[in-house]
Amino acid sequence: MELEIKLPITKENVSKLKSGDFVYLTGEIYTARDAAHKRMYELIKDEKELPISIENEIIYYMGPSPARKGKIIGSAGPTTASRMDKYTPELLDRGVIGMIGKGKRSKEIIESMKKNTCVYFAAIGGAGALLSKCIKKSEIVAYEDLGTEAIRKLYVEKLPVIVVIDSQGNNLYER
Repeated sequence: MELEIKLPITKENVSKLKSGDFVYLTGEIYTARDAAHKRMYELIKDEKELPISIENEIIYYMGPSPARKGKIIGSAGPTTASRMDKYTPELLDRGVIGMIGKGKRSKEIIESMKKNTCVYFAAIGGAGALLSKCIKKSEIVAYEDLGTEAIRKLYVEKLPVIVVIDSQGNNLYER
């Protein structure tokens, strides 16, 4: 099925998405990669406040290349999601509703997704230059010292993604 989704998305809407659905996302999402995930995880373990609210948010596992003159952002392709797996269950427990990346996820992540009614989308690896055209605004909101791994708030229009793992644990990679 092909769908257009205006963000933010609710758990009710997430529960209707099915593995294999082709989706265009429009609205605000956040970026975070390994280093940012590690910092957020450490804050959670120390019972400290996160630098952003992650309740009902989608995190795109992406570290953009520097923007060229006159551009909002550089190439914006996904990174391998499994690199975030050791930090993800804590973030899902605290409200993250969706993730965008590439590659497989562990059984622990899939169980955490089912428990928390979350979805894992895949963006097409190697298509970062094309995906960057869907990004209309980009703002660093935390961990600026991490450079490309800083947390950014993006406004995207019709960002093409595929539901790889739905909130029931159905996995496109295994079908």
